[in-house]
Amino acid sequence: QQSNVTSSGVTILAIISLEAFAGMWINAFMVGVLCIGWVKKKTLNSNEKILLLLGCSRISFLCFSWVYSFLFIIYPSYLHVHTILQLLVCFQTFFTYSNLWISACLCVFYCIKIANFRNRFFIYLKVKIDRMVPWLLLGSGFLALAIAIVTYELSETVKSNNLNFTCLRNFQEASIRMDKPFFSYFFLIGFGYASSFMAVIFSAVFLLFSLWSHKHKMQTNSMKDLSMEAHIRAMKSVLSFLVLYSINFVCLVLSIIYIMTNNNIVTLFIYIYLYAFPGVHSLILIFSNPKLEKALLKILSCVKCE
Repeated sequence: QQSNVTSSGVTILAIISLEAFAGMWINAFMVGVLCIGWVKKKTLNSNEKILLLLGCSRISFLCFSWVYSFLFIIYPSYLHVHTILQLLVCFQTFFTYSNLWISACLCVFYCIKIANFRNRFFIYLKVKIDRMVPWLLLGSGFLALAIAIVTYELSETVKSNNLNFTCLRNFQEASIRMDKPFFSYFFLIGFGYASSFMAVIFSAVFLLFSLWSHKHKMQTNSMKDLSMEAHIRAMKSVLSFLVLYSINFVCLVLSIIYIMTNNNIVTLFIYIYLYAFPGVHSLILIFSNPKLEKALLKILSCVKCE
């Protein structure tokens, strides 16, 4: 039985390592290209600022996720030291909510920047959005930090072998006590996901309505419309994120359900997706950005020639 447990742990760690390192490379490429452009132009536009911070946040999230997974499977005794457990939980929670809310900020930015409405408030937001982006990113950081601090405090009252705060459970036998800290933690998870999820939904709806309205106005115009192309490009990015985010939200709900019922196999597949999410979404962002896509295709062509 011990050999089976060891083999299962190694398999889980191998899958998580593959997803984590692939996600790190994808986000590192995005950050690297943006930093090179920053050095050359001496400036970054609002879209690039969001993407740069999002890439850094996801690299950090995947690093802490992998470290926790490695310790949890290979050296679980280290996690019985509350200082180590709390620090890992705190940092990973911070970066988890950071990349969720920064992603939501990116969708809101696309919506305000590209959608066309004659509402005075919307026009005001369109004019001021570039100045608002740093404040939105700063607010996302402060909210993530606040939840990370609360989670740090909650981790003192919940043993590491009863509840895993970083979306990885003990896939052996574990007893979960349904106490107040348990519900408090999942309430925080739900709040973080739901708030950013609603921002993404509203952004997608407004963009879709704006695209439909713009297309209706341009039906009699046979010329190529750059605004239409911008709408479509933004819609592809936002809708792809909406689909991934919807699956992510469903996985969150299912993880809560199956943790309560101790269904370890289903929980394993859910968390495998959750670890793959940062890399997959960043890859979509790369192909939806002409600058990043061009750099990636250039690198791939060079590798192919060699």
